[in-house]
Amino acid sequence: MGLPEASRLQFTSDLSICRILNGMWQLSGAHGRINPQKAIASMFDYLDAGYTTWDLADHYGPAEEFVGEFRRQLQDRRGTDALSHLQAFTKWVPRPGSMTRQSG
Repeated sequence: MGLPEASRLQFTSDLSICRILNGMWQLSGAHGRINPQKAIASMFDYLDAGYTTWDLADHYGPAEEFVGEFRRQLQDRRGTDALSHLQAFTKWVPRPGSMTRQSG
């Protein structure tokens, strides 16, 4: 069962995202062992359910590597067009401390 159309947000004229992002923060550590094969299989389950948008960050451990592998497998299994339904956003998070113009 897919998500209803209302679960999507037309973020820009050429970018529609799922309103609920799949967070990859669990990969940041201290959340237990991650089985890469099971994690990738779960990512397919989420995508098939309509959850197409992933939240990454530089401090989420190997989150980018997991999404990269997921994209490779998705393309291999379903073709290049399947990648157009997937969004992944990453961000740089500075170390805690005073923010200056130079650090931003």
